Amino acid sequence: MTSSCEAVASADSGLRCHKGFAALGPAFHTRLRPTPLPEPFWVARSADVARSVGLGADWFGSDDALAVFAGNATAPGSDPLATVYSGHQFGVWAGQLGDGRAILLGETASGFEVQLKGSGMTPYSRRADGRAVLRSSIREFLCSEAMHGLGIPTTRALCVTGSALPVRREKIETAAVVTRVAPSFIRFGHFEHFAHHDQHAALGQLTDFVIDRYYPRCRDAAQPVAALLEAVTLRTAELMAQWQAVGFCHGVMNTDNMSILGLTIDYGPFGFLDVFDPGHVCNHSDHQGRYAYARQPNVALWNLHALAQALLPLLGAPDEASELALAALEPYRHAFERALLSRMSTKLGLAAADESARKLVDDLLRLMAEGRADMTITMRRLCDFDSAPGARNDALRDLFIDRAAFDAWALRYAERLRSQFSIEAERRARMRRVNPRVVLRNHLAETAIRRADAGDFSEVERLLEVLAHPFDDPADPSPQDLADAGFPPDWARSIEVSCSS
Repeated sequence: MTSSCEAVASADSGLRCHKGFAALGPAFHTRLRPTPLPEPFWVARSADVARSVGLGADWFGSDDALAVFAGNATAPGSDPLATVYSGHQFGVWAGQLGDGRAILLGETASGFEVQLKGSGMTPYSRRADGRAVLRSSIREFLCSEAMHGLGIPTTRALCVTGSALPVRREKIETAAVVTRVAPSFIRFGHFEHFAHHDQHAALGQLTDFVIDRYYPRCRDAAQPVAALLEAVTLRTAELMAQWQAVGFCHGVMNTDNMSILGLTIDYGPFGFLDVFDPGHVCNHSDHQGRYAYARQPNVALWNLHALAQALLPLLGAPDEASELALAALEPYRHAFERALLSRMSTKLGLAAADESARKLVDDLLRLMAEGRADMTITMRRLCDFDSAPGARNDALRDLFIDRAAFDAWALRYAERLRSQFSIEAERRARMRRVNPRVVLRNHLAETAIRRADAGDFSEVERLLEVLAHPFDDPADPSPQDLADAGFPPDWARSIEVSCSS
């Protein structure tokens, strides 16, 4: 048997897959077919992702495609599988985990793995039903594409298929399957699994696979495994800076939810900050606040230490291995701080990310936190800041409770901008390209979900288009455009997301 997916309907469908993860062998996965979804229907599709994967538009709209992405038909030549991994959940070793509701269909010729999430039980479901619900599938679909629109590395979402099949969570909901794609879904937890079970040959096989496929430059290093760890460290540091700069909260940063490629993966109880609150916890299940917004960078480093621990058997004798691992992790803090300062300086329109810029950024964030200013709106209004002496900047100023403190900060900021001798209009345009007008706030997703529950998927499709262009100002903004970019309604405070989301 092979792991390659042939065209489902015709030679021009574009769905052709080749051996990828499946080539590693049976120690890494279990072969099984998805559980069929009764009477499936389309909920949402991303034409942009379909083009990236190489799917023909005609086939992507066909009944054949619907059957494949609902798990009701398997592409000829495909060999579906669920992978095994382990990991730390909320800082505690959880043992064997694995794809409990995800099945990998195969890898396309364009280099993307195609995976169904919510496609039924697997040997790794741990007493769960293996299903996903419409609510969580829409959230993942929209946020995957929202993050891509923001330029943040992420898995992508190809489509969502739905069904009237009842699924019990806190209440009875309906089933759905989200098809997601990525160059790889390999996680830190895959390495932890084989290290924990002292399966060092398999650990080495997996590591070689990752280096050869995704980090080929590491092969030429004196210590390829240490070079891999450092490369993953740097990618993760950059990802954390990108999350923090837009106010994104993942919600469940377990080691099994950390991508070896530095992608945002596994959208569950995520959220974008409304008010700027460093202590915000978006996951209602996170009772200790482990994954609060401000803690995410340190949690990522903790997870990297867990990955390093898993790789120690491949790094030589114990003392040498520990030294190599620590050296590979050492660049994290500096890389994260440098990346975040660079991004925040750019968001403020500053020409250099120096210590003066750091002080302006830190003081602005402190004022925002003290006054619980809306993060996205504050940064977007900052784009229109008038640096002329005596300018009031009332639209921005009104977002802050301590007006005197804001005025003092604005005076320093204006002086810095004037010292750059930049053209005001050009600076504002640059800032608009890095400060989004709209992000996927919880109330926007919730509105789309409520309409979808009633059988109307048009809001999902509309939001998909809006989130694909988060920095653009509509030429003639409609009331809906203004609402998308406006303050959240009062009822949004009652929205809670948890690990079942």
